[in-house]
Amino acid sequence: MTDAAISAAWNMLKALPVPDLRDLFGAEPDRLANQVLEEGGLRFDFSKTHLTPQTVDAFLQLADAVDFSGRRAAMFNGEAINMTEGRAVEHSAERGEGRAESVGLAREHKLRMRTLIDAIEAGALGDIRHVLHVGIGGSALGPDLLVDALARPDARYDVAIVSNVDGVALERAMARFDPGATLLVIASKTFTTTETMLNAASAINWMIEGGVEDPYGRVIALTAAPDKAIEWGVDSTRILGFSESVGGRYSLWSSIGFPAAIGLGWDAFEQLLEGAAAMDRHFRHAEPVANIPLRAAFVDQYYARIMVCQTRAVFAYDERLRLLPSYLQQLEMESNGKSVKADGTPVDGPTAAITWGGVGTDAQHAVFQLLHQGTHVVPVEFLAVTEAGDNLDPAHHATLLVNCFAQGAALMRGKENAADPARAYPGNRPSTTILIDDLTPAALGALIAFYEHRTFANGILMQINSFDQFGVELGKEIAKSIEKDGAQGFDPSTMALIETALG
Repeated sequence: MTDAAISAAWNMLKALPVPDLRDLFGAEPDRLANQVLEEGGLRFDFSKTHLTPQTVDAFLQLADAVDFSGRRAAMFNGEAINMTEGRAVEHSAERGEGRAESVGLAREHKLRMRTLIDAIEAGALGDIRHVLHVGIGGSALGPDLLVDALARPDARYDVAIVSNVDGVALERAMARFDPGATLLVIASKTFTTTETMLNAASAINWMIEGGVEDPYGRVIALTAAPDKAIEWGVDSTRILGFSESVGGRYSLWSSIGFPAAIGLGWDAFEQLLEGAAAMDRHFRHAEPVANIPLRAAFVDQYYARIMVCQTRAVFAYDERLRLLPSYLQQLEMESNGKSVKADGTPVDGPTAAITWGGVGTDAQHAVFQLLHQGTHVVPVEFLAVTEAGDNLDPAHHATLLVNCFAQGAALMRGKENAADPARAYPGNRPSTTILIDDLTPAALGALIAFYEHRTFANGILMQINSFDQFGVELGKEIAKSIEKDGAQGFDPSTMALIETALG
């Protein structure tokens, strides 16, 4: 890896003309064959992006210059690629792909989790019908996505996942549940997270007020700091650990996935892991030219650095994936929202785009006005599922899919109207479509793993460390300082706000 080779690759990309999307299919008869890739029941259609054979070749040179293959191997080999914290990055080991010792430890953790779930289902903790999971960030977003997307109407347990420290969120969850039939799950890597521990303490009080004689006997801890959980009052037999090398936003595959494993059933959780492992193997072994997460990263880098698009929109045309945009916001922006490279030097271009999105067809009646006619060019990602998730009139699903595909076509095609510019559409606006055969646990596992590896591939191309998140710390430090010492010493605005709201 040399700076000269990296600069040369970027200069080559910047020198290539930006094509008009509407010309590419005629100029490239084999465009679909070159820009549509498939893996594990997922079809990734990049043909409506501005990638051409020339830009792909230039990006492949960039991938070679930044040692993509070497960095990828280093992650799977368990090397400390999170250099600022001196840690390996081993979420793939939770799915069975990685360093042998780490894969073995993950299996031990899974066996312990399976054993505990079996005991709960056998009545070891009493009559449990409700699961109240408290966590925040990666300790909540991933499990929430899984449970919401894959929930069955005949599920044995009603699962609520609470992250916000706002008491309204916790009260709403507790209002649904009987405290005498509730299992409290506390998810915190350090078991010190302020919001999570406050929610947990309030949940314990709710159980006591509800007449539960031994509320701490109904607590499960998901943590990499078991000593802290024991100190808090959790019995060691009900602590499910995971490795320090598994980052929070990559942790749903570990014991953090407990609410999904108990709420969806162990078979579904295993299928989720198997689907993710299949994508791991693809990312690990596929050549760069056919590597799907890497190709998606080429698209991201093209729009962020060549066309200078500041945002990326994700629209799931499936109600079951409604939480995916929120999940991706943390995954992508916390991972790649950096201003320095891995070596500490300033970045020389934009890093992560601002990720946002929503659910189709709702979003069509809210934000698509800007996408079609606004001054911003926003790369759009559509997700759709071939098999319907409902048992209603098939017209529902057919209408959903037609709308999804029509939006991508309209963004690209546009429409001229010289007589009435207000009704003109510029077109030449890019989109990617991910088409899923059926939203099974395995397919969802593969999809999430794809996004993880895409995020990592972006980090490699930008030469940044995707696995620390120091940007979240300063605000928390200031909040603790204010709680401890008051607002004195802060700016007049902050002091006035605290005085006005808190007295």
